[in-house]
Amino acid sequence: MQKTKLGRSDLTVSAYCLGTMTFGSETPEEDAHRQLDLAWERGINFLDAAEMYPVNPVTFETAGRTEEIIGRWLASRKPAEAIIATKITGAGSAAVKDGAPITPARMQETVEASLKRLQTDCIDIYQLHWPNRGSYHFRKMWGYDPSGQNRAETVAHMTEILQLAQKLVEQGKIRHFALSNETAWGTAMWLRLAEQMGLPRAVSIQNEYSLLCRMFDLDMAELSVNEDVPLLSYSSLAAGLLTGKYAGNVIPENTRRERNSDLGGRITPRVFEAVSGYLSIANEADIDPVHMAYQWTRTRPFQCTPIVGARNTAQLEHLLEGVDLELPQDVCQAIDKMHRAMPLPF
Repeated sequence: MQKTKLGRSDLTVSAYCLGTMTFGSETPEEDAHRQLDLAWERGINFLDAAEMYPVNPVTFETAGRTEEIIGRWLASRKPAEAIIATKITGAGSAAVKDGAPITPARMQETVEASLKRLQTDCIDIYQLHWPNRGSYHFRKMWGYDPSGQNRAETVAHMTEILQLAQKLVEQGKIRHFALSNETAWGTAMWLRLAEQMGLPRAVSIQNEYSLLCRMFDLDMAELSVNEDVPLLSYSSLAAGLLTGKYAGNVIPENTRRERNSDLGGRITPRVFEAVSGYLSIANEADIDPVHMAYQWTRTRPFQCTPIVGARNTAQLEHLLEGVDLELPQDVCQAIDKMHRAMPLPF
């Protein structure tokens, strides 16, 4: 599998990153280890986890289970050149006692806990899962209102977190600091403060991005290109919508939609029309829609590494069959035309 340098970092990562959010809930440990084995056999050296995982559902009792499963795999396999990313949970999550926000003290504790669960001495990329001040992600853009934010408090918080990140780097506990579910202003401020004070610069940003969710294409794309902050894209299959399995507004048994009927707000009156359009493009080109969706993210004008997730090894095997696909120009043009006709369907 193709590998590339991640932004301005010293990390060389695979074209795909393995997502692990179902490990320990929908994906039992035995199959999770099979997925990790398969990913490494196919050249994936990059995996992404989080303190709060597994999901579906997110609970205080299960938080950290995914990292524990990965840790046992790392300890038994000792894969060479593995790049491990994980995250500290943002404010308001059921995975954290009292929904506590990110603070330097909690971040110090969380890094130590993740290191122990992952059975590693150093985390390659340590991400803030979402900012304390909130953001427009997770379908919050429709009522997004930043007018209640306190700029001075936000800047002070960012400074404290970056200062701790520097200490963690010096201690050898993390290699790089990174962001997730951030905005253009937030990312720019993190970068500005880091450069002004000589503190760790955000190495990447992990935001939702797919054929159905293209908010990153504008201000964030410009920032990504000019500041060398690559996108790690999550939900590139739009929670399964782009596979076609929910086409016609059905809810198949033993699927994510059976547990979460609106797929986190993605089921709207317009979404199935958009899905139908993208499925038609794939069908007419004789391309698997899963492969088209993932490989499209690799065509973008900014560096993008899709996070590929699967509930079982068979699903992972299927999606990895498309890693060498090159999308024809007419397919990309058809996708652009469809996007103009059906932007932001959820």
